[in-house]
Amino acid sequence: MQITGKNFAYAHFFSEICASILSITHFFIHSMLTSIIVAVFFLGYLCITLEDVLKVNKAAVALLMCVICWVLYTTGAAQYLSAEVLQSIGDGSVAQYVSEHSLREHLGEITETLFFLMGAMTVVEVIDTNGGFNFVRDALETHSKRALLWKIAFITFFLSAVLDNLTTTIVMIMVLRKLVHNHNDRLIYASLIVIAANAGGAFSPIGDVTTIMLWIKGSLTAGGVIKEIFIPSLVAMVIPALLLQFQLKGNLATADDNNAVAAHVGHQFGKIERNIIFVLGVGGLLFVPIFHSFTELPPYMGILLVLGLLWTVTEVFYRRKAHRDSTMKQRVATILHKIDMTTILFFLGILLAVATLKETGVLPAFGQWLNEVSGGNHFLVTGVIGVASSIVDNVPLVAGCMNMYPIEAAGDFAQDGIFWQLLAYCAGVGGSMLIIGSAAGVVAMGLEKISFGWYMKKITWVAAAGYFAGILVYYVERVIIHM
Repeated sequence: MQITGKNFAYAHFFSEICASILSITHFFIHSMLTSIIVAVFFLGYLCITLEDVLKVNKAAVALLMCVICWVLYTTGAAQYLSAEVLQSIGDGSVAQYVSEHSLREHLGEITETLFFLMGAMTVVEVIDTNGGFNFVRDALETHSKRALLWKIAFITFFLSAVLDNLTTTIVMIMVLRKLVHNHNDRLIYASLIVIAANAGGAFSPIGDVTTIMLWIKGSLTAGGVIKEIFIPSLVAMVIPALLLQFQLKGNLATADDNNAVAAHVGHQFGKIERNIIFVLGVGGLLFVPIFHSFTELPPYMGILLVLGLLWTVTEVFYRRKAHRDSTMKQRVATILHKIDMTTILFFLGILLAVATLKETGVLPAFGQWLNEVSGGNHFLVTGVIGVASSIVDNVPLVAGCMNMYPIEAAGDFAQDGIFWQLLAYCAGVGGSMLIIGSAAGVVAMGLEKISFGWYMKKITWVAAAGYFAGILVYYVERVIIHM
């Protein structure tokens, strides 16, 4: 059969139509799968946000969301992988490649953060259980309401830089209850604790979960974040304290005589032993960045070193006790059972779920869109992220940003670049603007029965003033002074 020029043209036209249909079909399948994954993520995120309404633990939702997202991604992974990767797989299973490479790579990065958090949580629990934080109550002793406010502000600020902001908030509020009997006054103090804890956690590589994530990822260095973010964080704490002090007048009521006795109940150690535990624990946490700098080993290795040392010392102390059986509840082996595994599993689920958005290309595309819309103004982008962190959890927000933008050799996205440092500050401090915007705020809300409306009316504008003032100070530091 002879093919004429006309027939050839028809055949060519037909082949082009078929190719176009296949291309469009592939595009729609690709877009549909991506849309479904994004929809599952946002539905899960909505359920996490509405945890109190739905009465379903957010960790359970995060784990379900994580698994569903990865199952969906695996079913269509071939359309997301590069041609070089597909060629290297050959006749092998794409699902197997995803399991052995993509998923395992993300899991390895995430578990570094989780092991660090578990170690740090255990160290803090050991210090607290054995009376290491009793000095806080002694340091806060005063009769003046305003003097107490400033003591609380600075102790919380610096304590949160070493501990996590959640633990710091719990410790400070527990001590506060023993010193302040007026509930209205205590609401103001508790609100300041939330602000100071979030501000203090922002400038330290070990002070907040989001800062820990950025530090472990390599977006920040310990020295860089402390040097550049310390003053903005301090301003974000001082300005609210200045504003709140006008709501407190006069002296405190006399504390109960039983407070001093109560402070020593529940642990077996004397003052010297408690101080040793405190110094080893807190000093060890401060040593972790130094350990990482000198050995170049992951930070979780440093925290495991501190935990092992503290564990050994406390066991030696307990061996000297006459009634060793009575101390079992306070020993590290028992304390390990108190670790908040719900929080750990929540972080695991949410971070792995965010990883699927990176693999599908959604986060990089969204990051590029943000840059285009903002005109490359990273102060605007991170400022909006900080405001958003007062509404939604800052962990997935920061995880999303880490997956949207790669670490570059120079510029705002370089290690210790403006974007990463601002992200650490904004995500940490911005959560103070609403009582539900941070773990510290949520726990204070529960412990002191702070209503959402009262906080929004009395404290939100105060926290916002400190937040934006800190951004302004950072702008002066990095843009004007460094010009």
